[in-house]
Amino acid sequence: MDGLHTTSTTSGPSGPGRLVVVTGASGGVGRACCARFLAAGDRVVALGRRAEALDALAQGLDGERLTVRRCDVTSEADVVDVFGALDGTPDVLVNNAGIARSAPLHRTTLADWEDHQRVNATGPFLGTRAVIAGMRARGSGAIVTVASTVGRVGTPYTAAYAASKHAAVGLMRVAAAELAGSGATANAVCPTFVDSPMTDRSVDRIAERTGRDADEARDALGGSSPLGRLLDPDEVAAAVAWLASPDARSLNGQTLILDGGGIQA
Repeated sequence: MDGLHTTSTTSGPSGPGRLVVVTGASGGVGRACCARFLAAGDRVVALGRRAEALDALAQGLDGERLTVRRCDVTSEADVVDVFGALDGTPDVLVNNAGIARSAPLHRTTLADWEDHQRVNATGPFLGTRAVIAGMRARGSGAIVTVASTVGRVGTPYTAAYAASKHAAVGLMRVAAAELAGSGATANAVCPTFVDSPMTDRSVDRIAERTGRDADEARDALGGSSPLGRLLDPDEVAAAVAWLASPDARSLNGQTLILDGGGIQA
């Protein structure tokens, strides 16, 4: 792939679909978000860093309204280039790209700390900065950030991840305050562990460090919330799509927690 794979942008069922940008699009939640917006008749620009994963995404989804583009969300130049090439300000931005690694605080390296801040906090900052003025001027639009339950609480062994997700939630609240009254909104979803490649990597690390087998490690993660299971990526995508819909136009600056009731806010 040469960095840009694009297809035609046909109209949705009731006219031209919205322009939706999804970062981290080739992972479990990102892919589910792309599929849901495409099914609604929207035009989707799917961003990611790995060409092979974006190729697989393009081949696996209905591509009539899908554009895939390589973009490192931590690179100001990449973000400026990608958003500058869009046909105007997106109607929806989904800040989904993220990383997660765990370690006790005293063993968390500075490199891990900085990696988490770059991807999980700077990435949403650069994307949000690219669209917020246009949404405010136009008087419509939705920014939805995929954070985490640890963006609302602290849990052991997640210092870098939790701090970066708290930063992402704080950024969302600032964006919401600046958009208030304009007709555009900024909100976040905060899921517990999701059945996704990111969680698969966490399972592998737990198994390696504790001697548990992978099934035991997966069950432990799934049982860490009142749900007693891992979230399906489409459950997260459904929440994202709702926050981006006209039905949620009165919500701004909110965190929608997806954990079965463990955190009540």
